Amino acid sequence: MRVRVTTATTTAVAAMLLAALTACGGSGDNGGDKADAKSSGGSKGSASKEVDCGDSDISQADWMKHCSDEGAESDADGAEKKATGLKFGGSYTWPDGLKVSVTEAKVFTDYDSELLESAKPGNTDFRVKLKLTNSGKSAVALDDLSLIIEGATNGGEAAQTAFEKGASPLEGRLAPGVSATKTNDNVLETKYGKKIVVTVQRGSENFDLDFPEFTGAITK
Repeated sequence: MRVRVTTATTTAVAAMLLAALTACGGSGDNGGDKADAKSSGGSKGSASKEVDCGDSDISQADWMKHCSDEGAESDADGAEKKATGLKFGGSYTWPDGLKVSVTEAKVFTDYDSELLESAKPGNTDFRVKLKLTNSGKSAVALDDLSLIIEGATNGGEAAQTAFEKGASPLEGRLAPGVSATKTNDNVLETKYGKKIVVTVQRGSENFDLDFPEFTGAITK
């Protein structure tokens, strides 16, 4: 027996098939969306773990988000911490994982008389301490670091010197996963006050490398 298929029948059958497919597709898409959401959530965690914090090509945004301590302190707009406007005790991390913090600047009085060290009138002798942490994957040359220290009130620039007792100058290399406290000795004319800006420079072929600035005061 032959069944005669009319246009109306064809249209009805097509509509029924379309409805069925839409229902199935909708259910599958919802499940897929949930699965994708879960997968996305998992991927987010994985991506965070898979970021190579020692990669010199990592973007500053990725570094701040996944690698630095400051990432958790970003404001609601996701603004990154800059290299300027830092206070003593704050920190800055370069893209290769080297983290630096100026912890203090104190008047130096522990002179070595045998080396004829002594205070000179009109000057403030002081020692800056820096905490360095290498969270990267390669050793870092500390010889590449140097400081420029300027008076923050009415100008003036400190002259670098070296006092013997308790010194731990910026030299040698810092291995991955290692932290160290280093010192830098200076003399600033008293007329420039005791509030200072410490700029930590770093020798590199990367001319876009930031030099963080830390503001604080020389204390007794």
